[in-house]
Amino acid sequence: MTRNDNGPLTGVKVVELGNFIAAPTAGRILADFGADVVKVERPRTGDELRTWRLHGGDVSLLFRTIARNKRSVTLDLRSERGQDVARRLIANADIVLENFRPGTLERWNLGPEDINRVNPDAVLVRISGFGQTGPYRDRPGFGGVAEAIGGLRHLTGYPGMPPVRTGVSLADSVAGLYAVIGALLGLLRRRAGRGGDTVDVALYEAVYSLMESSVPDYDAFGVTRQATGATIPGVVPSNTYLCADDRYVVIGGNNNAIFDRLMRLVGRDDLADDPELADNVGRVRRAEEIDGAINAWTRQRPSADVLAALEGASVPSGPIYDIPAIVADDHFAARGMHERHAVRIEGDETREVVFPGVVPKLSESPGRTRWLGPELGEHTDEVLAELGYTTAETDALRAEGVI
Repeated sequence: MTRNDNGPLTGVKVVELGNFIAAPTAGRILADFGADVVKVERPRTGDELRTWRLHGGDVSLLFRTIARNKRSVTLDLRSERGQDVARRLIANADIVLENFRPGTLERWNLGPEDINRVNPDAVLVRISGFGQTGPYRDRPGFGGVAEAIGGLRHLTGYPGMPPVRTGVSLADSVAGLYAVIGALLGLLRRRAGRGGDTVDVALYEAVYSLMESSVPDYDAFGVTRQATGATIPGVVPSNTYLCADDRYVVIGGNNNAIFDRLMRLVGRDDLADDPELADNVGRVRRAEEIDGAINAWTRQRPSADVLAALEGASVPSGPIYDIPAIVADDHFAARGMHERHAVRIEGDETREVVFPGVVPKLSESPGRTRWLGPELGEHTDEVLAELGYTTAETDALRAEGVI
């Protein structure tokens, strides 16, 4: 195990009490950039993410990805002795992450007041389905529910068809990003000498924040956005187009100058010269005509020729990649987005596997993957020793099932 002594968050101590995706995503980002993240897991079973999308072995590659660069400690937070250990961990922490239902930490004597008593400078970041206040606070809420209530599901799919979801945990991941922002803002507050803070991130609000002007458009003009398939309302042309080889490409020609180049490329100088189409307002009124012109051009050419011509005309465009295409793409590799790491697959079998790289990129103090998600409780003895527990005390905690 290697430290990231050059990371911008080197020296920042984080206690991650969360499970699944949201809080662990925040912990992963902080750990990628040098923070010492101690992930607290249930004894024996650990984070349920360890067995999500398990295609082989006993630990999923999803867990190996989201728990990278963290140290795993097992601890029964429901027991008094486990809570004592947690408070000692928190006493040395800069940031505490959690994503339990509101009231859970308080029942475990680890709520904001308890944390403030042992560490008034700690930044507590709380992620939940509906937030720590309000009439829905006690409702259970996973990412899919947040995407529904936050308005996103209503806009996905095609008119007249059932709403669909994206194939990833979008709400949880976005909430994790907001959690990182909140944690860093809390550290800035503390640096100013104003003490710690509590950050309240709600999954549905993370989704709601992505809804652009949907609410003011409704309130001011009575416009309720609907599902529009592959297009985005009010932006023309920006769509998905079928090529002669039955592959789809995405084309964005909604900038005024780009629209002119695109229309000339597809052989429609008449549309390029039409003054009504010189700006987006006019193009929106004639979206079907414009998309028809682009479709007529793409359907006569294989996707590779379409994309080459669009690139030559400086029109934003791209293929719709599946995962094998991503893995094979040289640009991903050149940017460090394909990292190869040896990982235990089954028993003692290890294999070189491609994992996603670190985002964002910093020139002087970049983040990096120091190790993949650890084995359950791999660092328990190490972390407890750092807290001052003797070997005998640690053995006693293990015998009692506390760790």
